[in-house]
Formats: sequence, structure tokens, C-alpha cells
Amino acid sequence: MKRNSLGWWLAAINVLIVVLVAAGVSWFAIDLLGRLADSQERARVQLAGADARAELTRASEDALTYARVLAERPTLRRLLIDRDLTVLPLFLQRFCATANMDACAVFDGDQLLGAAGTDVPWNELTAAIREQGERFLVAPRRTDSNAEQAPPAFLGATSAMPDFAVGARVIVAHRLDEKFAQRLGLQTGATIRFRDYRGFNTATEDAFTQLHTAALADGRFAVAQLRKQASYASSYPVFSSTGEGVVLIESRISSEPTDREVHGLKLRLLTVAGVLGALALLGGVLLGRRVTRPAEALTDAALRLGQGDFATSIPTGGPAEIGQLARTMDDMRRNLIDLTDTLRKRDAESQAVLGGIVEGVYAVDRERRIRYLNPQAAKLLGIPAEEAIGRFCGDVLKPHCIDDELPCDTSCPILAARQREKAEAVENLRTPAGDRRMVLISARPVDDLQVQVIRDETELEGVRRARDTVLANISHEFRTPLAAQLASIELLREGLATRTPEKNEELVISLERSTLRLTRLIDNLLESVRIEAGQLDVRQQSLDLTDVIDDANGLVDALLRQRSQHIERNLQGDLSLNGDALRLTQVFVNLLANASKFAPEHTGIRVGARRDGERIVAWVEDAGPGMPDSAQKSMFERFERGGVEPAPGGMGLGLAISRSIIQRHDGSITFSRTADGYTRFELNLPAGQTA
Repeated sequence: MKRNSLGWWLAAINVLIVVLVAAGVSWFAIDLLGRLADSQERARVQLAGADARAELTRASEDALTYARVLAERPTLRRLLIDRDLTVLPLFLQRFCATANMDACAVFDGDQLLGAAGTDVPWNELTAAIREQGERFLVAPRRTDSNAEQAPPAFLGATSAMPDFAVGARVIVAHRLDEKFAQRLGLQTGATIRFRDYRGFNTATEDAFTQLHTAALADGRFAVAQLRKQASYASSYPVFSSTGEGVVLIESRISSEPTDREVHGLKLRLLTVAGVLGALALLGGVLLGRRVTRPAEALTDAALRLGQGDFATSIPTGGPAEIGQLARTMDDMRRNLIDLTDTLRKRDAESQAVLGGIVEGVYAVDRERRIRYLNPQAAKLLGIPAEEAIGRFCGDVLKPHCIDDELPCDTSCPILAARQREKAEAVENLRTPAGDRRMVLISARPVDDLQVQVIRDETELEGVRRARDTVLANISHEFRTPLAAQLASIELLREGLATRTPEKNEELVISLERSTLRLTRLIDNLLESVRIEAGQLDVRQQSLDLTDVIDDANGLVDALLRQRSQHIERNLQGDLSLNGDALRLTQVFVNLLANASKFAPEHTGIRVGARRDGERIVAWVEDAGPGMPDSAQKSMFERFERGGVEPAPGGMGLGLAISRSIIQRHDGSITFSRTADGYTRFELNLPAGQTA
């Protein structure tokens, strides 16, 4: 296999995974074993120190027992009575040997009658006995400044001789030296050493200094691993009954056996990891050969497909995934064939679309040279497309100069689009025929090309002028009620304290009337915009048309009172239906307001409704002159005012909005003249289900 092939990568990944897993498991096992061994060794050395201290306690108790036995010996009594002091040391020597004591002595008060065993500073022992009682633990004072030569401590007991001279007593003692430490070591399985408490503070610092310091600070014990000495050690301070420090019990256990076991485990784990890595490498190589051979065949087939050879066959051998990939590539080959045919068709369609749209389209490169020009753009610019290709766009469009400067140098939309992703500009172009055209140019970058859309807006100027006329009418209609409001406010402010309440009420009614008219103008204008944008929606809910008429009557009541008009109601039967109460109220407000405006003063306005099968018929009638025949056909169009509208006028939106709302309720609205000369607007709406 090639060095950078997929097979080698698979083999390397297998080896890496196995090695990482083996290394992780080995590291975890070695760390866990090390922690466990460390914990066990610490527990062993701690237990050894505790056992040594317990042995000291048992030795003290045994010494008290032997002291009492010695004090009760008849032979000792006879020797003391006969004052045979020359035989007394031999007797004491035999007793010490039998009791395994290092020293024995008999005192009469402070007078030493006889002693046997090792050299003992009996004066310090008797002083300790006076302070500590029957059992004592004492560290004699050093005779020089050398801490290493300090005398060992002594552990022992004393007992008075009953029924004998007052002050007579016996003393037995153990010497806490290396011999006693070896005996404790045999019992505990550790190396035991006694350190003099008094000499510890002035002794030379060694590997055990910190351990003993920690034990003294803790007051109980301390355990530590001494790596340089390859051992674990513990320190137990021993205090007398008076609380005075006497000795430090130092216990040591070698860590070499444990280290050998851990080292052997490491070697075995590393060996296993190496074997697994070799097996993983072999398996990865075999797996790589199985995978790469079909993959190489697929690669060759993909290269031929990339070169356009769609007739090439796709090999399907190898593992399941490779076989699935081969089938997918074969499906891709078929899709490429279909896609190529589709692209050819789409290219033809695109050319047809670009040739059939109204706007002109052209594309430029980074140097703003024209690379494409559709027929509409060529016609708009008055130049054949083949003559424009490759030329600078400014030389083809010929924009009008501003202050003797071409827009190409100062405000080119193509350059602006490269910074803002989109730009628009209105230009005056000069055609070869000498005509001037106002065009809107929209530029947008597309990869290495920029596409521009140009639209002839010369004919739109008339539309804009018409729009300006409508805006002027709207401004005029708004100014009239605003001027009336301002006048009423000025009159109120000037004569608020001097005018009669009736006069002030007239001004307030005038303000209310102007405000209602202005509100109706704004609502109708907004509603017209919603209708034009297709955003007028109605909500279907159960309602009663009687409530709708009552709400509309309340909204126009001020207009009616102004002209001394009144409502004549004729509501018959069940008038429930499904619709939008707010929108239907707006319809009746428009109809009632128009009726109030066109009807003479001091007249009535008829409002009625009845159920006719599955429909509801409602009407609004007034005694006005109605509309001329020439205006009836367009009376429901926007901005149509009928031609006979009295001052103040409107914007001609109310009936257009009302028709749109009624149509969205699946109804209709019509205009007619009644037999008695009334103008009638009739609504026909679907009725709701009766209970």
C-alpha cells in the first residue's frame, strides 16, 4: 500500500486506538496499584508503631506486677531484717534475670540498700516515682551536649513492702535501648528505634526529623514514605503520666518488595500493550487492503465521471459500505445525466425568460465591461447586443452628465453594489437617436459578474403626478377639520371664563365633530391601503346585527345632532349571523355618515334589517338627492366623490371600503332610489344558524 493511502491510515488509527486504550488502562491500573500499595504499607507501618507503643504499656503493667511480687518475697524480707546486704545484689540479679528486667533495686526511704542489673540513675528514677506513682517512664538527663550519646529512657514500676519499715520499697525497670527495640521489632515485624525526646530538638536534622515533628504536632502519630531510604516510617510520641515527653518510637518497613511488585506489573502491562499494538497493526493492514482496493476502483471511476464520461461503469465490490457508496455513485451518474439534460433545458428557458421580461438586463465584469445584454436592454439603449458586448458600460448607456461629470466616476451603482451588496440609481440616458429616457438601475454582484436591471420609468412620471394629486387632496381634507379644531380651541381658550356654558358646549361639539371626521378620514385611508395590499381580513364570529347597528349609531350620533337629524329604526326578527363585528360597524358608520351628509337637516335617516330565508337584508335610506346617473357606475371605486357632494367634501373611500368588507362576508351592496324619493343602500349578507 502507498504510505499515505487509506489502508495505512486505518492501520495507524487501529494501532493508535489500541495503544491509547492499553496505555490508559495500564496507567489507571499502575496508579491504582501504587495507591493501594502505598495505603497498605502506610497501614502496616502505622500498625507496627501502634503495636510497639502497646507493648510499652504491657511492659509497664508487667513491671508493676513483678515489683509487687518482689516486694512480697519472704527471702527479701529476711535479708533486709538480717541486714545481709552483701547477698542482696545476688538475689536481685536472679530475680531480674527471671523476670526479664534490666534493673532491680531496694530502697529504704531515699537510701539504696541494694541494686542489680544495668547502670541506672536511681536518683532520677526515685524523683520520677514521686511524681508519677507506681509506674514511671523517665528519660535521664544527658551528661554532655552530644545528642547521639544521650542515655536511654527507662520504663518501670515500684511497690512498697507491706508490713515492713515505712519507706521501704522495691523498683524494677526496663532500659529502652536497642535490645528492647529489637524485641519489639520481632513482635511487630518492623524495625523499631527509640529516639530521646530531650535530645531530638537539638539533634542533627535527618530524614526522620520532619516525621517526628509532624507526630509531635499531631500528638498521636505520623506516617510518611521515605523515598531516599526506600521505606515507610511512622513516629509515635510516648509521654509520661505527667504529660512530659519521654521517647519517640520510630517504626520502619522497607518498600523494596512492593516496588518490585509494581515494577513487575508495569513490565507485564507494557508487554501486553506492545503485543496488542502489533496485532492491531496487522489487523489494520489487512483491513486497509480490503477497503482500499475497492476504493481505488471507485476513485478511478469518479475521475472518469469528472471528465464527462457518463458511460463508465461503477464497480460494486468490497465491504457493505463501499458497495453502498458504489450504488450511490451509480445513482449520481444517472442523476448527472438527467441534470445535464435539465441544465440544457433550463439554459434555454433562462434565455427565453430574459428575452421575454419587460425590464432590460445586462451583466458586467470587474472592469465594468458588458458581457451580456438581453433584447429589451438592447432595445431600450438603442444598440444591437453584439455591438455592446465587451465595451465599457458607460460608453453604451451614456448617462447624463451632472456638473460636467459622468456618474460613472462619482455615483456608479455598480461600484456601490460591490460595497453594499445592492444599489439603485435613477439615471437620464441618451439614446443614439437623441432621446432622453429616465431609467432605474438596480445592481447586485453575482460571483465575478454583476447583474444590472434597468427599467424605463419615463411613462411612470404621469403615475407619480397622479399620486401627488391624490396626496394633495388628502392633505386638503385633513387640513379642513384640523383648522376647525384649531379655531374652536382658540375660541375656548379666549372665552373660557366669559362665555356661557351653552356657547362652550357648542364649541366642544364642534371639536368632537371635527375629530370624528378626521378619525373617519384616517380610518378610511388606512383601510384603503390594507385593501390595496390584500391585507384586509375578517374574523368569523357569532354576532347580532342589531348590536352592530347600535354601535354605529353611537359613533355618528354627534354628526346627527349637529344637523338635527334622527334615526328611524326598523329591525325585524332574528338578525344573527357570522362575521366581523368591527368591520360591519365600519360599514354602517360609513353609510350613516354619508346619509347624514347628503340628507337635509331636520330629517330622519331610515335604518332597517330583516331576515329573508338564509340571507339578511339591511338598508340605510336618506332623503338626499342621490347620485347622478353618470356617477352610479363608479360610485364604489376609490377616490370617487359623486360630483354633487356638498361641502365639506371627502376623499371618496367610504363606499369602496364598505363594498370590500361586504364582499369578504360573501355579501353584496347595491344602490337604488325608493318610490318615495329616498336614496337607499342595501346590504345582503348570509344569515347565521337559528337556535
